Amino acid sequence: MIPNEEKRYFSRMRTDCKLAYKPVGGTSPVGGSCINLSGSGILFRSSTPVEPGKAIEVHIRPTYRITPPLTAFVEVIRCTAGGDQEYEIAGAIRGIKDDE
Repeated sequence: MIPNEEKRYFSRMRTDCKLAYKPVGGTSPVGGSCINLSGSGILFRSSTPVEPGKAIEVHIRPTYRITPPLTAFVEVIRCTAGGDQEYEIAGAIRGIKDDE
């Protein structure tokens, strides 16, 4: 068994792929880049901040087609300013949308 030093229910998986997100029910997606993903959360970068507590719909399209795309409903937990006028946005995954 792999040790989990952070005492999390799900381990984080580092990712490097593009994503798009929008407010739930919104129509104008904003681009971003996924940093890591787990069974219950996501961390990504974007040039547009999102207020904590907001609900967003995130669509991840992996670089390689062997991994299917993912659309999730996410509650924004934290949004912090980073370098190069980007924001790191952390969220809790509240549901998965069936893309079929």
